[in-house]
Amino acid sequence: MKRFSLSLAVAFFFLGWLNPAIVFAEPYLLTVQQLKAGLDKATQPQQKGFVLIDVRSPNEHNSGFIPGTDVNIDFREMQARHRELEANLDQHIVVYCQTGHRSNIAAETLMGLGYQHVYNVEGSMNAWEEAGYPIEHPK
Repeated sequence: MKRFSLSLAVAFFFLGWLNPAIVFAEPYLLTVQQLKAGLDKATQPQQKGFVLIDVRSPNEHNSGFIPGTDVNIDFREMQARHRELEANLDQHIVVYCQTGHRSNIAAETLMGLGYQHVYNVEGSMNAWEEAGYPIEHPK
């Protein structure tokens, strides 16, 4: 969809076939260093100011995840399960996967659903691990 010409997108919009927010909105990119800083600022997990979502499969999630993760929703189920986030459309939402590809899809899905502040973690779990940051395991 990002490759639509402007005139085609405008024509679709006026014909009522296309929501321009879905076509032109893109998730923000967040580095693992920025994510770590945001997590470190919170004295309690509930005070971090964003919802952190692991969009990998449950098996991948069970092998280890970023501390402070609020929920695990497989990226393929995001549209059906997004209400589990219990987030308002204007809250900040951060998504990650293993490499950043699936989380980008999940972020675009969330933006298409109307969430306004969605961030994809660049490099995701791979970058987190390469930076030497801690990983949490299910209890």
